[in-house]
Amino acid sequence: MEKSILALEDGTVFEGRSFGAPTVRSGEVVFNTSITGYQEIFTDPSYSGQIVVLTNPQIGNYGANPADCESTKPFIEGLVVRDFSPVASNWRSEEEANDFLGRSGLPVASDIDTRALVRRLRSRGVMRGVLSGAGGDPAKLVEQARSIPSMAGLDLATRVSTLEQYKWEEGVTPVSESDLVGSAAEPRFHVVAYDFGIKRNILRRLVHIGAQVTVVPALTSAEDVLALQPDGVFLSNGPGDPEPLQHQAAQVRKLIGKTPVFGICLGHQILGLALGGKTFKLKFGHRGANHPVLNRRTNKVEITSQNHGFAVDPDSLPDSTVELTHINLNDHTLEGLRHKREPVFCVQYHPEAAPGPHDSHYLFDDFAAMMAEFQKKP
Repeated sequence: MEKSILALEDGTVFEGRSFGAPTVRSGEVVFNTSITGYQEIFTDPSYSGQIVVLTNPQIGNYGANPADCESTKPFIEGLVVRDFSPVASNWRSEEEANDFLGRSGLPVASDIDTRALVRRLRSRGVMRGVLSGAGGDPAKLVEQARSIPSMAGLDLATRVSTLEQYKWEEGVTPVSESDLVGSAAEPRFHVVAYDFGIKRNILRRLVHIGAQVTVVPALTSAEDVLALQPDGVFLSNGPGDPEPLQHQAAQVRKLIGKTPVFGICLGHQILGLALGGKTFKLKFGHRGANHPVLNRRTNKVEITSQNHGFAVDPDSLPDSTVELTHINLNDHTLEGLRHKREPVFCVQYHPEAAPGPHDSHYLFDDFAAMMAEFQKKP
């Protein structure tokens, strides 16, 4: 078994066993505390440019299958775990996780003290790193880690976005008879979804509420979107720093008041910029499926799935037009907002829950209600 090496920019080196591809990849080293859903994490475009550390002790034990992919391929730069299982045992498994990642050219480091690694990232903040699945000189890997670009200032959303407009028609499919997904609504809306790194389960949820979905590239103009005659516009999740996405924010600004707008994650941040706000980088971000968020409109707490390293500064938003609707109960960062006069709202977390709890599925219903109300206007 080859030796794997994770080298951080602060000079820290972790050594373990190599799985996946015997190659070298670099990126921002982040951690996710989800217990299940590793394949959805691998294939979430929001992880582009990042080496992911999973805190659940064993990963890979239920294999992989095409239905759990959130995009066409894995987007993580590499994977770091405590114990990577070479054996898959699950009735839905169609291949081992090792093969799934290996054929995508991704290195996996197993037998790593992930507790020590996560404590370091929590205390010092996320860091640039290099993951080698083929050994190497640790000192040279540290120097390589120090030379890669910082995540701050990177426009990764345009890089991962679709190049061509396309239609999406697949709805939510229950995995088993016990899944309480409910009946899909009859098609009654046309939603144009901006792809900044969109997840398939978001598209399925839009179909589930009765939407015919047209997905457009990240740089699509507001004029071209409105020419499609949407009943609503969706702003997707995605990777990288929202601050460079000034063109995207300018297009969203033109859409406000002309059609309902709903944003998730990076879409929330872009909408915050469009409304005059600013964003900032979090020390180690929010990545996991158990983050408590207070809905200030209902005074209820939702357990949410999250994956982001940046946040909108609530003090930068104008009180005259913006209502702050959701607050993170761990660190009190902003998790949701809405326009006080126009049909516009967004959340920082992932209500589609892939993986994660279903507490926030209602937000898609809220979007449907908003579009139905807007259709009544003369």
